[in-house]
Amino acid sequence: MGLSPRELRGLLHGWLGADGIGLLAILLALLALGLGFIALSDEVREQETQHFDERVLLSLRRPDNPGEPIGPRWLAEAARDVTALGSPSVLALVVCAVSGFLILARRWRTLALVVCSTVGGAVVNSLLKRVFARPRPSVVPHLTQVLSESFPSGHAMLSAIVYLTLGALLAQLVEGRWRKAYLLSVALGLTLLIGLTRVYLGVHYPTDVVGGWMAGLAWALLSALVARAARRRSPGLREESRGHTAPS
Repeated sequence: MGLSPRELRGLLHGWLGADGIGLLAILLALLALGLGFIALSDEVREQETQHFDERVLLSLRRPDNPGEPIGPRWLAEAARDVTALGSPSVLALVVCAVSGFLILARRWRTLALVVCSTVGGAVVNSLLKRVFARPRPSVVPHLTQVLSESFPSGHAMLSAIVYLTLGALLAQLVEGRWRKAYLLSVALGLTLLIGLTRVYLGVHYPTDVVGGWMAGLAWALLSALVARAARRRSPGLREESRGHTAPS
């Protein structure tokens, strides 16, 4: 007779403990994201997704005029506003603002983790774009300016890295499961909206955005693993995570 989900969780908790179960979940998620990104990138490189990608982009435009997106006239402008939240300049401002707060709070170790995570993610995204060198969509006119290659989406990947990393950081500073879940949900929702606007504006294929989400989430989880290991080795970082800072 099989075990129920509750019995299975209890068994795993007995074997690994709560800390071990969390680590196992992160490792499994990283494995799934890594394998998924490899499979998707192979399909993109072989152009197996091209027909699907172009059909999705065309479905978001008026049949008689591909330069006009479907929906009310204000929607395109709203999409440009939302997509700007994932631009390198806005993300850089967000990271600088958070870094300034961490400097004032003298959370130097946390500052190092945030900066290394975001800067490292930007470097990885740039390298991935150069490796795949996928041209931007040409089946519909672009509704906003673009400068780099298409796969994976930089807006999707970097917004996932920045907002999820900052959401996790803020979640450490509040008590209560629902408050933590709210912060992470807002970060995740913002990341999803930014990615969707890239497709709606015609500057990315859907697979570009999915690849960016996968790579960004994987990098955020990897950063979480690094932070987890650093907290175990650094009493100072553990103090910062509990909200204790050096006196001013």
